[in-house]
Amino acid sequence: MKIDYRKFGLKRIDTYIIKKFLGTYFFSIILILSISVVFDLTEKLDNFVEHNAPLKSIIFDYYLNFIPYYMNMFSPLFTFIAVIFFTSKMANDTEIIAILASGVSFRRLMLPYFLSALVIATISFTVGGYIIPHGNKIMLNFEDTYVRKIKQDNARNVQMEVEKGVIMYIERYEVSNNTGYRFSLEKFDGKKLISRLTAETISWDSAYKWKITNYLQRDFNGMRESITKGMSKDTTIKVQPQELFITSAEAPQLSNAQLGSYLKKQRNRGVGNIQGFEDEYYKRFSMPLAAFIMSLIGVSLSSRKVRGGMGLHLGIGLALSSLYILFSTMSTSFSVSGAMSAFTAVWLPNALFVIIGIYLYRTAPK
Repeated sequence: MKIDYRKFGLKRIDTYIIKKFLGTYFFSIILILSISVVFDLTEKLDNFVEHNAPLKSIIFDYYLNFIPYYMNMFSPLFTFIAVIFFTSKMANDTEIIAILASGVSFRRLMLPYFLSALVIATISFTVGGYIIPHGNKIMLNFEDTYVRKIKQDNARNVQMEVEKGVIMYIERYEVSNNTGYRFSLEKFDGKKLISRLTAETISWDSAYKWKITNYLQRDFNGMRESITKGMSKDTTIKVQPQELFITSAEAPQLSNAQLGSYLKKQRNRGVGNIQGFEDEYYKRFSMPLAAFIMSLIGVSLSSRKVRGGMGLHLGIGLALSSLYILFSTMSTSFSVSGAMSAFTAVWLPNALFVIIGIYLYRTAPK
């Protein structure tokens, strides 16, 4: 079925640029990820053979989820390469000069680039927020079974605020029997301790239902203290076993809705150490916008015909895109260390490269 782009107000030059942009983008993805898969397979082949990994699982559980994960991660790089590559070729063939000489403004020339970037951003947001998280779970389960042990079967020295003013501590928790050892639960009114519950063991029943054994309950009322002892008791604690093992490394396994819900829940509890989850959440929105930023920089940079030709443009483009990825990684580490907020750390690279893009746009030949 042939699409009539004129219905959408697009000219033939627009469709030409859109096809070139998206065609080069997906071709570069296929090329680079094919090489990545070969290198990864070479590295992990011994593990696959040693653990008797089924061919079906290798293809569908691992590499079918490996490809979209890395495609989305390096989407800004692929976008930049695509824009630089075919725009430089158009500039060297004096096509850009001919387009501008025909009366098309440089601003109007940006339209098909931004439409292509919109397609890439939409794919990136949808895949990154709703498809990749599910695939990450499958991929990590595969790695845990056939490559290396990733999942923990016990947790030690777990301390968390299960709700406002309620601090729980478990010295050791075993997944095999859903039991924790040396448990304590302290309740505070501001900075004042009002009760402390300790128990030798605590076992999970269902939902938020737990059973404690050999417990001691101490309640404080001013200078008075009341003590209650018992062998076993059912109690409600607003935490489930899987929450004891959640780390920031598991944030990519949560969809946008799950990640937002988790952050809201932890903030209501008063938990402060959630920077890793906040970084992942804000990246889900900032990364798709990188397609527009990289398109703006790429067109502004490669639309002029220079003596170095395509090679010079590709070199500068790769340097800038690598700098963007590096800067994004560095700013995230600042967030995790607490040097800046997660929102600032994630959006700062975009803000900086927007400024670079605007500068290059203003200096580009019109």
